[in-house]
Amino acid sequence: MIKNFCFMVIKFFVSFLKKFRLEIFVFDKIMHCVGNVQITLNRNRYNDVEDLTETEVKIFSQNGEDGIIDYLINRLKIDKKNFVEIGVGDYRESNTRFLYNSYHSKGLIVDNINDMEKKVKKHINFWKGDLRIINKQIDSKNIQDVLNMGCNYEIDLFSIDIDSIDYWIIDKLKDNISKIFVAEYNPVFGSELEVSVPNISGFDRSKYHYSHLCYGMSLKALIKLMDRKGYYFIGSNLQKINAFFISKEFNKEYFFKNIKIKSLDQYTDSNIRDSRDDKNNLNYLSGDLKLKEIENCEVVNLKDNKHELTKLKDLK
Repeated sequence: MIKNFCFMVIKFFVSFLKKFRLEIFVFDKIMHCVGNVQITLNRNRYNDVEDLTETEVKIFSQNGEDGIIDYLINRLKIDKKNFVEIGVGDYRESNTRFLYNSYHSKGLIVDNINDMEKKVKKHINFWKGDLRIINKQIDSKNIQDVLNMGCNYEIDLFSIDIDSIDYWIIDKLKDNISKIFVAEYNPVFGSELEVSVPNISGFDRSKYHYSHLCYGMSLKALIKLMDRKGYYFIGSNLQKINAFFISKEFNKEYFFKNIKIKSLDQYTDSNIRDSRDDKNNLNYLSGDLKLKEIENCEVVNLKDNKHELTKLKDLK
Protein backbone atom coordinates (compact mmCIF):
# COMPACT_ATOMS: atom_id res chain seq x y z
CA MET A 1 0.00 0.00 0.00
CA ILE A 2 2.79 2.40 0.97
CA LYS A 3 4.78 1.48 -2.16
CA ASN A 4 1.76 2.20 -4.36
CA PHE A 5 1.24 5.54 -2.67
CA CYS A 6 4.90 6.51 -3.11
CA PHE A 7 4.76 5.45 -6.75
CA MET A 8 1.69 7.62 -7.35
CA VAL A 9 3.36 10.62 -5.67
CA ILE A 10 6.50 10.24 -7.78
CA LYS A 11 4.46 9.77 -10.94
CA PHE A 12 2.46 12.92 -10.19
CA PHE A 13 5.65 14.88 -9.46
CA VAL A 14 7.28 13.78 -12.73
CA SER A 15 4.12 14.58 -14.71
CA PHE A 16 3.98 18.01 -13.09
CA LEU A 17 7.57 18.77 -14.04
CA LYS A 18 7.06 17.61 -17.62
CA LYS A 19 3.84 19.61 -17.99
CA PHE A 20 5.65 22.82 -17.20
CA ARG A 21 8.90 21.69 -18.89
CA LEU A 22 10.80 22.04 -15.65
CA GLU A 23 12.24 18.53 -15.42
CA ILE A 24 15.75 19.39 -16.60
CA PHE A 25 15.96 22.61 -14.61
CA VAL A 26 14.67 21.05 -11.38
CA PHE A 27 16.73 17.88 -11.80
CA ASP A 28 19.90 19.92 -12.31
CA LYS A 29 19.10 22.01 -9.24
CA ILE A 30 18.69 18.87 -7.16
CA MET A 31 21.92 17.41 -8.57
CA HIS A 32 23.78 20.59 -7.69
CA CYS A 33 22.50 20.63 -4.12
CA VAL A 34 23.10 16.93 -3.47
CA GLY A 35 26.54 17.04 -5.06
CA ASN A 36 27.49 20.14 -3.11
CA VAL A 37 26.65 18.35 0.14
CA GLN A 38 28.86 15.40 -0.83
CA ILE A 39 31.74 17.66 -1.81
CA THR A 40 31.43 19.58 1.46
CA LEU A 41 31.66 16.30 3.38
CA ASN A 42 34.67 15.22 1.30
CA ARG A 43 36.55 18.39 2.21
CA ASN A 44 36.88 17.16 5.79
CA ARG A 45 39.37 14.53 4.63
CA TYR A 46 41.23 16.39 1.88
CA ASN A 47 44.40 16.43 4.00
CA ASP A 48 44.54 12.62 3.95
CA VAL A 49 43.83 11.90 0.27
CA GLU A 50 46.32 9.51 -1.35
CA ASP A 51 44.64 9.10 -4.74
CA LEU A 52 42.49 11.50 -6.75
CA THR A 53 39.75 8.90 -7.16
CA GLU A 54 39.02 9.22 -3.43
CA THR A 55 37.61 12.68 -4.09
CA GLU A 56 35.39 11.88 -7.08
CA VAL A 57 31.89 13.36 -7.13
CA LYS A 58 29.78 13.51 -10.28
CA ILE A 59 27.47 16.50 -10.52
CA PHE A 60 27.73 17.94 -14.01
CA SER A 61 30.95 16.28 -15.11
CA GLN A 62 30.98 13.14 -17.24
CA ASN A 63 32.41 11.07 -14.42
CA GLY A 64 33.74 12.22 -11.03
CA GLU A 65 35.77 15.20 -12.21
CA ASP A 66 33.67 17.73 -10.25
CA GLY A 67 34.94 16.32 -6.97
CA ILE A 68 38.54 16.01 -8.15
CA ILE A 69 38.60 19.61 -9.38
CA ASP A 70 37.17 20.85 -6.08
CA TYR A 71 39.91 18.96 -4.23
CA LEU A 72 42.69 20.43 -6.39
CA ILE A 73 41.31 23.95 -6.14
CA ASN A 74 41.04 23.70 -2.38
CA ARG A 75 44.54 22.30 -1.94
CA LEU A 76 46.00 25.10 -4.07
CA LYS A 77 43.78 27.69 -2.34
CA ILE A 78 42.61 29.15 -5.66
CA ASP A 79 40.30 32.14 -5.16
CA LYS A 80 38.92 33.25 -8.53
CA LYS A 81 38.44 29.85 -10.16
CA ASN A 82 38.58 31.20 -13.73
CA PHE A 83 38.65 28.60 -16.46
CA VAL A 84 38.84 27.58 -20.10
CA GLU A 85 37.20 24.40 -21.32
CA ILE A 86 37.43 23.05 -24.85
CA GLY A 87 34.92 20.35 -25.72
CA VAL A 88 31.70 21.01 -23.79
CA GLY A 89 28.80 20.13 -26.09
CA ASP A 90 25.71 21.97 -24.85
CA TYR A 91 27.43 22.41 -21.44
CA ARG A 92 24.99 20.22 -19.54
CA GLU A 93 27.78 17.70 -18.90
CA SER A 94 31.23 19.27 -18.57
CA ASN A 95 34.19 19.72 -16.24
CA THR A 96 33.61 23.40 -15.45
CA ARG A 97 29.84 23.82 -15.18
CA PHE A 98 29.82 23.11 -11.44
CA LEU A 99 32.50 25.78 -11.00
CA TYR A 100 30.46 28.29 -12.96
CA ASN A 101 27.18 27.46 -11.22
CA SER A 102 28.85 27.63 -7.80
CA TYR A 103 31.15 30.64 -8.12
CA HIS A 104 29.99 32.47 -11.29
CA SER A 105 33.58 33.06 -12.25
CA LYS A 106 35.09 34.07 -15.58
CA GLY A 107 35.13 31.28 -18.10
CA LEU A 108 35.57 30.51 -21.78
CA ILE A 109 33.91 27.44 -23.28
CA VAL A 110 34.56 26.28 -26.84
CA ASP A 111 32.93 23.68 -29.05
CA ASN A 112 31.48 23.27 -32.51
CA ILE A 113 27.75 22.45 -32.37
CA ASN A 114 24.60 23.95 -33.87
CA ASP A 115 23.00 26.79 -31.87
CA MET A 116 25.61 26.39 -29.16
CA GLU A 117 24.90 29.63 -27.29
CA LYS A 118 21.16 28.97 -27.21
CA LYS A 119 21.67 25.42 -25.93
CA VAL A 120 24.20 26.45 -23.28
CA LYS A 121 21.99 29.18 -21.86
CA LYS A 122 19.29 26.61 -21.07
CA HIS A 123 21.50 25.08 -18.40
CA ILE A 124 23.00 28.07 -16.58
CA ASN A 125 22.20 31.49 -15.15
CA PHE A 126 24.08 33.30 -17.90
CA TRP A 127 23.68 36.73 -16.31
CA LYS A 128 25.27 35.76 -12.99
CA GLY A 129 28.83 35.27 -14.22
CA ASP A 130 31.18 36.11 -17.06
CA LEU A 131 30.90 33.11 -19.34
CA ARG A 132 32.18 33.53 -22.90
CA ILE A 133 31.00 31.10 -25.59
CA ILE A 134 32.88 30.44 -28.83
CA ASN A 135 31.33 28.11 -31.37
CA LYS A 136 34.29 26.97 -33.43
CA GLN A 137 36.14 23.80 -34.32
CA ILE A 138 39.52 24.02 -32.64
CA ASP A 139 42.77 22.89 -34.20
CA SER A 140 46.47 23.58 -33.71
CA LYS A 141 46.34 26.53 -36.12
CA ASN A 142 43.54 28.54 -34.52
CA ILE A 143 43.81 27.75 -30.80
CA GLN A 144 45.89 30.83 -30.00
CA ASP A 145 43.57 33.14 -31.93
CA VAL A 146 40.55 31.73 -30.08
CA LEU A 147 42.20 32.22 -26.70
CA ASN A 148 43.28 35.75 -27.60
CA MET A 149 39.72 36.54 -28.64
CA GLY A 150 37.91 35.07 -25.64
CA CYS A 151 40.30 34.96 -22.71
CA ASN A 152 41.78 38.15 -21.23
CA TYR A 153 42.11 36.85 -17.67
CA GLU A 154 44.42 34.62 -15.65
CA ILE A 155 43.41 30.97 -16.11
CA ASP A 156 43.13 28.79 -13.01
CA LEU A 157 41.80 25.67 -14.72
CA PHE A 158 42.26 24.56 -18.32
CA SER A 159 40.37 21.52 -19.60
CA ILE A 160 40.40 19.89 -23.03
CA ASP A 161 38.44 16.86 -24.20
CA ILE A 162 37.68 16.66 -27.91
CA ASP A 163 38.53 13.00 -28.73
CA SER A 164 40.73 14.29 -31.48
CA ILE A 165 44.06 16.05 -32.03
CA ASP A 166 44.31 17.16 -28.39
CA TYR A 167 48.08 16.57 -28.33
CA TRP A 168 48.78 18.99 -31.17
CA ILE A 169 46.52 21.65 -29.67
CA ILE A 170 48.16 21.41 -26.24
CA ASP A 171 51.55 21.59 -27.94
CA LYS A 172 50.64 25.07 -29.24
CA LEU A 173 49.63 26.44 -25.84
CA LYS A 174 52.01 28.64 -23.91
CA ASP A 175 53.85 27.11 -20.97
CA ASN A 176 52.10 27.18 -17.59
CA ILE A 177 48.89 28.48 -19.13
CA SER A 178 46.95 27.56 -15.98
CA LYS A 179 47.41 26.30 -12.43
CA ILE A 180 45.44 23.10 -13.04
CA PHE A 181 45.27 21.30 -16.38
CA VAL A 182 42.85 18.50 -17.29
CA ALA A 183 43.30 16.53 -20.51
CA GLU A 184 41.69 13.44 -21.93
CA TYR A 185 43.97 10.61 -23.06
CA ASN A 186 43.32 7.34 -24.83
CA PRO A 187 43.88 4.37 -22.48
CA VAL A 188 43.66 1.95 -25.43
CA PHE A 189 47.21 2.95 -26.38
CA GLY A 190 48.43 1.49 -23.08
CA SER A 191 51.21 2.61 -20.77
CA GLU A 192 54.32 2.25 -22.93
CA LEU A 193 53.49 3.78 -26.30
CA GLU A 194 54.23 7.46 -26.92
CA VAL A 195 51.79 8.20 -29.71
CA SER A 196 49.12 10.54 -30.98
CA VAL A 197 46.78 10.48 -33.94
CA PRO A 198 48.08 12.64 -36.81
CA ASN A 199 47.47 16.38 -36.73
CA ILE A 200 44.45 16.34 -39.04
CA SER A 201 42.18 19.38 -38.98
CA GLY A 202 38.58 18.27 -38.53
CA PHE A 203 39.65 14.89 -37.15
CA ASP A 204 36.66 12.62 -36.41
CA ARG A 205 37.29 9.46 -34.40
CA SER A 206 34.28 7.70 -35.95
CA LYS A 207 35.63 8.32 -39.44
CA TYR A 208 39.29 7.64 -38.70
CA HIS A 209 38.42 4.08 -37.72
CA TYR A 210 35.01 2.43 -37.49
CA SER A 211 35.75 1.15 -33.96
CA HIS A 212 35.96 4.73 -32.56
CA LEU A 213 39.03 3.51 -30.64
CA CYS A 214 41.81 5.38 -32.43
CA TYR A 215 41.80 8.99 -31.21
CA GLY A 216 43.76 11.36 -29.03
CA MET A 217 47.09 10.48 -27.45
CA SER A 218 48.66 7.98 -25.10
CA LEU A 219 49.09 8.88 -21.44
CA LYS A 220 52.88 8.61 -21.61
CA ALA A 221 53.02 11.05 -24.53
CA LEU A 222 50.74 13.44 -22.67
CA ILE A 223 52.80 13.34 -19.47
CA LYS A 224 56.01 14.10 -21.37
CA LEU A 225 54.35 16.95 -23.25
CA MET A 226 52.94 18.44 -20.05
CA ASP A 227 56.34 18.15 -18.36
CA ARG A 228 57.77 20.35 -21.11
CA LYS A 229 54.87 22.75 -20.59
CA GLY A 230 55.71 23.13 -16.89
CA TYR A 231 53.37 20.61 -15.22
CA TYR A 232 53.56 17.42 -13.21
CA PHE A 233 51.12 14.51 -13.33
CA ILE A 234 48.96 14.12 -10.22
CA GLY A 235 46.64 11.26 -11.26
CA SER A 236 43.57 10.31 -13.26
CA ASN A 237 39.88 9.76 -12.75
CA LEU A 238 38.45 6.33 -11.90
CA GLN A 239 37.49 5.63 -15.52
CA LYS A 240 41.11 6.28 -16.51
CA ILE A 241 40.48 8.66 -19.37
CA ASN A 242 41.16 12.11 -17.89
CA ALA A 243 44.59 13.06 -16.57
CA PHE A 244 45.17 15.88 -14.08
CA PHE A 245 48.24 18.08 -13.96
CA ILE A 246 49.50 20.78 -11.62
CA SER A 247 51.81 23.66 -12.51
CA LYS A 248 55.33 23.10 -11.20
CA GLU A 249 54.98 26.47 -9.48
CA PHE A 250 53.07 24.53 -6.81
CA ASN A 251 55.51 22.12 -5.19
CA LYS A 252 54.05 18.63 -4.96
CA GLU A 253 55.70 17.82 -1.65
CA TYR A 254 54.03 20.85 -0.11
CA PHE A 255 50.56 20.79 -1.67
CA PHE A 256 50.08 17.08 -2.40
CA LYS A 257 52.56 15.26 -0.19
CA ASN A 258 50.15 12.35 0.46
CA ILE A 259 49.30 11.69 -3.21
CA LYS A 260 51.00 8.52 -4.40
CA ILE A 261 51.71 8.27 -8.13
CA LYS A 262 51.45 4.70 -9.39
CA SER A 263 52.87 2.98 -12.46
CA LEU A 264 51.26 4.08 -15.71
CA ASP A 265 49.72 0.61 -16.06
CA GLN A 266 47.38 1.56 -13.22
CA TYR A 267 46.12 4.60 -15.15
CA THR A 268 45.59 2.90 -18.52
CA ASP A 269 43.83 -0.32 -17.52
CA SER A 270 40.39 1.08 -18.33
CA ASN A 271 37.23 -1.03 -18.38
CA ILE A 272 35.36 1.30 -20.72
CA ARG A 273 33.94 -0.78 -23.60
CA ASP A 274 32.49 1.61 -26.15
CA SER A 275 34.01 0.06 -29.28
CA ARG A 276 31.96 -0.52 -32.43
CA ASP A 277 32.05 -3.01 -35.26
CA ASP A 278 32.18 -2.12 -38.96
CA LYS A 279 28.37 -1.78 -38.97
CA ASN A 280 28.51 0.80 -36.17
CA ASN A 281 27.11 -1.55 -33.54
CA LEU A 282 28.59 -1.61 -30.06
CA ASN A 283 30.69 -4.76 -29.67
CA TYR A 284 32.13 -4.16 -26.19
CA LEU A 285 35.75 -5.17 -26.77
CA SER A 286 37.89 -5.66 -23.68
CA GLY A 287 41.57 -5.55 -22.79
CA ASP A 288 44.13 -6.18 -25.52
CA LEU A 289 41.39 -6.81 -28.07
CA LYS A 290 40.82 -3.07 -28.28
CA LEU A 291 44.40 -2.37 -29.36
CA LYS A 292 44.32 -5.38 -31.71
CA GLU A 293 41.26 -3.88 -33.42
CA ILE A 294 43.14 -0.73 -34.44
CA GLU A 295 46.60 -2.18 -35.06
CA ASN A 296 46.54 -1.06 -38.72
CA CYS A 297 45.73 2.55 -37.84
CA GLU A 298 48.41 5.14 -38.51
CA VAL A 299 49.65 7.17 -35.55
CA VAL A 300 52.55 9.53 -34.94
CA ASN A 301 55.36 7.92 -32.95
CA LEU A 302 56.52 10.62 -30.54
CA LYS A 303 59.24 8.64 -28.79
CA ASP A 304 62.58 10.50 -28.80
CA ASN A 305 60.84 13.30 -30.73
CA LYS A 306 60.85 11.20 -33.89
CA HIS A 307 57.40 12.31 -35.08
CA GLU A 308 57.22 9.35 -37.45
CA LEU A 309 53.95 8.27 -39.02
CA THR A 310 53.62 4.53 -38.49
CA LYS A 311 51.09 1.77 -37.91
CA LEU A 312 50.37 0.76 -34.34
CA LYS A 313 51.24 -2.86 -35.02
CA ASP A 314 54.78 -1.80 -35.96
CA LEU A 315 55.33 -0.27 -32.50
CA LYS A 316 54.67 -3.39 -30.45
